[in-house]
Amino acid sequence: MFAQTRQQQITKAVERHRRISVAALQSQLGVSAATLRRDLTFLAQTGRIVRAHGGVLHPEAVSGEPAFARKVRTAPAVKAALAATAAALVPDGATVFIDAGSTTLAVGRLLLARTSLTVFTNSLPLLASGDIGGARLVALGGEVRPISRALVGGLATDWLAQLRFDFAVVGASGLDLADGASTTELLEASVKQAALARATRTILITDATKWARPAAIRFAPWTDFDDWVTDHRPTRPESTRLAAHGVTLHHPPGRSKTNVA
Repeated sequence: MFAQTRQQQITKAVERHRRISVAALQSQLGVSAATLRRDLTFLAQTGRIVRAHGGVLHPEAVSGEPAFARKVRTAPAVKAALAATAAALVPDGATVFIDAGSTTLAVGRLLLARTSLTVFTNSLPLLASGDIGGARLVALGGEVRPISRALVGGLATDWLAQLRFDFAVVGASGLDLADGASTTELLEASVKQAALARATRTILITDATKWARPAAIRFAPWTDFDDWVTDHRPTRPESTRLAAHGVTLHHPPGRSKTNVA
């Protein structure tokens, strides 16, 4: 059996069971302990599994953050509606930063179809969509974070310090009325902060499930955003407070609050 085939089978087993012992994997694959050890080392280095004493874990079991492939498959209709609403805010001729994330990916793909735009991104899936249309697509440098398929780290933030955007479109893992937008990982927070600081107009895009569920790392207060595209319908007091921060809400036509866990 080829190494790639074995590694695909290991990944599928970990995806299915979330936690699995090394002994069970060896029995399932019918390979030597040394061969399995090499495969597990490679998969751990690429972020597709996490090694543990006597077993293997899915990355989500450790980080609490859903893997990117799972995010993309979740509530595609909601994300498409949000993406269309956000894309409509961007005029022809603009220079746009698109954050790494499943909902921002949907925005980026719409923008790539427009020939007059220049799109910068740290999203590997969006970079792989570069043949969609005629927009100019520019990649940030950086280290790959496998679970989110994002380019992060010092090289990415150094690039951002040299750039200027008309618009920055970013996502968030959690939102709080008092604190603003948050994420799960420090390096991604740094990229988001740098992109927001270099943009003339800033757009936050999130679905309703992020509301009142802050993540570990705050990356921006509400005053850092000009627009919020969401299917969440804030209460009157919440709307008043957001408006006081200068945030304009945008809802997809015909959509009320939607649960997309």
